Amino acid sequence: MKHYYGKNCVVELNKSDKSIAAVVQEKITLHEGEQRDEAFIIGDLGDIIKKYERWNAALPRVRPFYAVKCNDDHAVLKLLVDMGLSFDCASKVRRDREGTSLGVDPERIVYANPCKQTSFIKYAAKKHVSMMTFDNEDELHKIKAFYPDAQLILRILPQSNFKVQCELGNKFGCNPKKARYLLEAAKDLGLNVMGISFHVGSGCEEAEAFAVAVQQARDAFDAALQLGFDMTMLDIGGGFPGQSSAPISFEEIALVLNEALDRYFPDTNVDIIAEPGRYFVASAFTLGVNIIAKRIVARDQHGDNDEPLDYPTANDEPVMMYYVNDGVYGSFNCLLYDHATVQVSVPDDSDGDVTYTSSIWGPTCDGLDCILENTSLPELRVGNWLYFKDMGAYTMSAASTFNGMPPPRRFYNCSLETWHTVYPELSHKQRYIDSIPHMKAGRHLEETPDILATSPTDAFLFFGTSPKDAHLGLAYGVEN
Repeated sequence: MKHYYGKNCVVELNKSDKSIAAVVQEKITLHEGEQRDEAFIIGDLGDIIKKYERWNAALPRVRPFYAVKCNDDHAVLKLLVDMGLSFDCASKVRRDREGTSLGVDPERIVYANPCKQTSFIKYAAKKHVSMMTFDNEDELHKIKAFYPDAQLILRILPQSNFKVQCELGNKFGCNPKKARYLLEAAKDLGLNVMGISFHVGSGCEEAEAFAVAVQQARDAFDAALQLGFDMTMLDIGGGFPGQSSAPISFEEIALVLNEALDRYFPDTNVDIIAEPGRYFVASAFTLGVNIIAKRIVARDQHGDNDEPLDYPTANDEPVMMYYVNDGVYGSFNCLLYDHATVQVSVPDDSDGDVTYTSSIWGPTCDGLDCILENTSLPELRVGNWLYFKDMGAYTMSAASTFNGMPPPRRFYNCSLETWHTVYPELSHKQRYIDSIPHMKAGRHLEETPDILATSPTDAFLFFGTSPKDAHLGLAYGVEN
């Protein structure tokens, strides 16, 4: 059964959960049957739904504002909107993407970039996106000039002696000792400060970082109260892990964080929000790549310029160099920009128990385009496939098409049971639609069930989010 989700997104709804390996193998079989060899990426939307359930169970006081920059995929945003999440945006384009096109109320958006382009501030005013952060005095003067009614959140710099994947304090956040000075400047300008925010760093690896930051935020919060500001919000930023291989679990952070919030912000009238990105999407996406070329080189033999020599002798241990059709200028940009590490997997149908020292390279002409310099793999052939789990965070959103390399083809899946926790309206009685699926040349209307579903009965699709969308009645071929 398939569900059209808008913008050419089709979600395959399965009767039960499938393993990542099984879903990847299905897509490989599909590609090979269609004689396709392009890379593909699979989004498990059920994983995102379950992450939201975990969040509400572990951090019941904290409202998540999803960090769109992490993964701005349409299916992800639509699902999060329909689940009722709010959004953290950093630019005009992001506000358009999660606001205008998906109908998000401006009150569900925080403009969490402390250093904003003037035209973006004007645009925020036009769209009534009033919540925004600042960390310097010049920003206050810009806001006074172009959006004096904005609801301001002072971003402070938490302690930096904790281990994180990506340090942010070297760019944003005012020293807590300077917080009162900026609050007084805002007061003198007649601006409205209503909250304090911090960000411990993306991919936090020590839960105590949150506890210390919450304590520092309390001090700034009290300073603002003393100056007469109506303080109603604490923004605890991001940094929450999104995959099982992370050095620390989400629940470990939640335990420490809840204790700190209860201690320093016991007042339930304070709205506590967060800006999780990778937490929601990291483990939801799996990338499949095709081996487009292969070299066998000698492990310990090098030429005059230290290049590996081809065709090792019988006495040399061979090293395999595999070239695949996605790389660091595409989905694997996370290796450069997000300081990520990736792990490769081989589909179950690959044969060979003997493994060899191997390296994996991207498709561009740049020698920098290396995905893994040293890993162990069985000997593979051109045309074989590899896949990488946990590829949902800071991958597609920052990818380019350098050297003309196309992006991966996108697929989405979810179990019916999980899907119905968000869309209980989906039934075999009626369907709603907010846009007509694109019909390819040569197709006829009566073929629509075959295009979008596996059978006419599967074509009972839920296209919109509420009965107010245009009612189309039953699926094609069934009397109304």
